[in-house]
Amino acid sequence: MYNDDLSLLETQENSSNSSSSMDLAETQSDIPPPDPEQMLTLLSHPEPSQRMLAARAFCEIEDSRAIPYLINLLEDICPLVRVSTVYALGRNTSIEAVQPLIDLLASDWNGYVRKGIVWALGNSKDVRAVQPLIHGLKTDISAVRLWAASGLAQVATLEYETIIAAIPPLIEGLRQDKVAAVRSNCAWAIGQLCRELPSNVIYATAIDALIEALVEDEDLGVKEDAKSAILKVGDPRGLRTIEDLEFEGLI
Repeated sequence: MYNDDLSLLETQENSSNSSSSMDLAETQSDIPPPDPEQMLTLLSHPEPSQRMLAARAFCEIEDSRAIPYLINLLEDICPLVRVSTVYALGRNTSIEAVQPLIDLLASDWNGYVRKGIVWALGNSKDVRAVQPLIHGLKTDISAVRLWAASGLAQVATLEYETIIAAIPPLIEGLRQDKVAAVRSNCAWAIGQLCRELPSNVIYATAIDALIEALVEDEDLGVKEDAKSAILKVGDPRGLRTIEDLEFEGLI
């Protein structure tokens, strides 16, 4: 599965050598963890920068007392606060947060916020998230589609009906999405869900899609994820295909 960077403030700089990386790690290890009591207070601070700082802290801290404040911050006017908040709610999951997250996914203009929401909804493991994640997989920007695919694998296993609903859009994403990373995550998600299915028409169609990706996809990463999914499922037809392709030197 392709893992996108979940950091809230992504940096474009890379360490020039290993010693500088070690220095950075040592410096970070000297930083004390955030104080939950102080961060709880800052969640209601009038300055957006302080609210963002507090919400980011709860991306690392698990504290149920923060959840009501974080739910309120989903309506914050500052998008940086909302980004931090949705990731914090992905760390501090709550059934009370699921519907507000779904509502925000449908209305927020900021792609970084929506990306964080689908990650948080996946972590929620709440069946209410299935349809919003499917919609995100079909219609949103690539970063959202990528995490919507992964989120479906986490959420849809809760009920048989949700697996049946999730597999067709994942197959469509695997076959048609223009972004290889999204197709890779669709392959991984299909593999996860197939492990929960009996051998029926939906299962067979999903295996067909994985075999098709293994044989026909132009991206080596997608091929590898399709192969890995088949191996984890252990489907005999898929395993024979892998053996044939390996014998012919095609993979």
